[in-house]
Amino acid sequence: MYVIRRVWTIKPGETRRAATIVDEIGKQYEAAGKRSPSRVYFNSGTLPGDVDRVYMEWTEEAIESPYRDDIVPSPDETRDLGAKLRNIRLDSWIEFYEMMTPEKAMDIS
Repeated sequence: MYVIRRVWTIKPGETRRAATIVDEIGKQYEAAGKRSPSRVYFNSGTLPGDVDRVYMEWTEEAIESPYRDDIVPSPDETRDLGAKLRNIRLDSWIEFYEMMTPEKAMDIS
């Protein structure tokens, strides 16, 4: 099991708008059966830490190529949302983390 996290650095003053767009993108992917439910969080400068950042994370059973034969196309609705997000983002990247599960635990005795 894996956690996948997308991160966006956003233009000042646009972080909450970006988080709203990202949240809707996650809902569209979930409705299309492409992704598990996602969680979106952000800091527009009212909290300590990195400001003007939006994060979306979800889980996947496996990391798979986006070019595989059984790929489900992205929902059309996400194209317009992606364009709106591109207009207010400064940078973005994706992070992958392997989740600890009981099957992966080591004997530490």
